Amino acid sequence: MPVVNSIRRLLPVLGVALLVSACNRGGDSSSKPTVALVVKTLNNQFFIDMEAGARAAADSLGIELVVHAPEREIDVERQMQIVENLIQRQVKVLLLVPNGSKEIVPAVLKANVARIPVVAVDTRIDAATLAAAGATVTSFIGSDNEDGGRMAGRFLVETLGGTGMVAVLEGVPGHETADARLRGFRTALAGAAGMKIVASQPANMERDQAFNVTQNILQSNPGITALFACNDVMALGALEAIAAANRTGSVTVVGFDAQDDARKAISEKRMGATIAQNPREMGRMAVITAMRLLRGERVPAEQPVAISLVK
Repeated sequence: MPVVNSIRRLLPVLGVALLVSACNRGGDSSSKPTVALVVKTLNNQFFIDMEAGARAAADSLGIELVVHAPEREIDVERQMQIVENLIQRQVKVLLLVPNGSKEIVPAVLKANVARIPVVAVDTRIDAATLAAAGATVTSFIGSDNEDGGRMAGRFLVETLGGTGMVAVLEGVPGHETADARLRGFRTALAGAAGMKIVASQPANMERDQAFNVTQNILQSNPGITALFACNDVMALGALEAIAAANRTGSVTVVGFDAQDDARKAISEKRMGATIAQNPREMGRMAVITAMRLLRGERVPAEQPVAISLVK
């Protein structure tokens, strides 16, 4: 009987403990499916906007979204570590903007083995490297960067009347996004015999590097009348170098991404144009795609996002 009485005295306490535990589980965000978005960096407004679009969609769909990025776009190793940690955490879907289109493939394969669907966003993962490794990507969401490069090239050809000396600020060498933009830009200029690219150098998608590289280019090629940068961050660095050389207004600068500061520079006539993507829409579409995958639905292999010229 003493044992029975002891149990009876404990029952109310146990009941309260179980109730608290149940309430905690019900309010815990871990009860939601966890989706990861890994971008190139969060030091770039483009990816901040992408995160905002993704978070808005996640909130409306009841998804727990975790967002991670290395400090710099060139830090492929750190991004791979982030992805591998998320695989260990067993996220349900991986939304990935790769810093290295080829280098990231081993991490994608690990996600495949763990049965975590991978959706590439903005930047394609190299198809040949994927095939060689036996890895797969479920879907690609992004703009046609090569077409955007052609838009930028055609704008400069038309603006300069088909004649001019052109400088190019490349992105991170070997990265698919910037490489596609360069291909499109060079294709557009190839049709204008009077347009000549006299300098083409990487600035790693960073403003400080773009400033330094542009300074050197202006000193070596004082006759430059146009400059194409593979993103707006570099374009803004180039504008600073052009201003420091007292060349504002004499060099037509075209960027890529249509960031707020680039739009402002265009309105102030310091910059010629930029190519507008829609990173918020990319983020939104990526999370919606993740939800469809969680529901067991099929998703398109290609999901294009429109681009346009802002001038």
